[in-house]
Amino acid sequence: MTDDAHSSSPTTSPAGLDPADTSGTADISDTAKVLAAVEAFVTGQELEWERGAREGEVVVTLPGEHKLKTVLSLLVRERGLSGSAFVIRNADEAHERFYRTLLRRHLRMAGVAYAIDASGDVYVTSHVPLAGVDEAYLDQLLGTVLEAADEPFDELLEIGFITSMRKEWAWRISRGESTRNLDAFRHILDTGPQGEAPGEGSVHEG
Repeated sequence: MTDDAHSSSPTTSPAGLDPADTSGTADISDTAKVLAAVEAFVTGQELEWERGAREGEVVVTLPGEHKLKTVLSLLVRERGLSGSAFVIRNADEAHERFYRTLLRRHLRMAGVAYAIDASGDVYVTSHVPLAGVDEAYLDQLLGTVLEAADEPFDELLEIGFITSMRKEWAWRISRGESTRNLDAFRHILDTGPQGEAPGEGSVHEG
């Protein structure tokens, strides 16, 4: 699996589907074949995965560099394969800059898009017809989702959660607690306020 966002135009499908079929709806055997192909691919990549709570759902854990892990839900339905992965919760501050950063990244993303839910939490989403699912597409999808979720994670934390991060840093320092999970931000946190209690919720965990 690669992290590079690149486009592909699959012409064959290991799931046994005909890419020329433009009917828009697959039968039950097609969905079963695609589901089996997805499971075989993630198993072959030695990724952690499990069946999801919904029928036709595969939940894959992608290990990251900035974000501890990205959990991707792949849902096989008659009209296509959909993907959804949580990126980061709604920012506490600097919302305009936060969302501008995400939108700029859209310019170099292929096949996936950022979206927000009713709470403002950020996800990476995707959708492709079943006929477009093959190993090349799955490799591209997992790599692109990981890049979209993991690569900007530290920057988004700095933009949208800097106040609460400074409070947590100061609180840990004042009590002699470990700051290991915030060390990536030491260069901007050492000058923060001292002795304040950390804000509610964790913003630095993946």
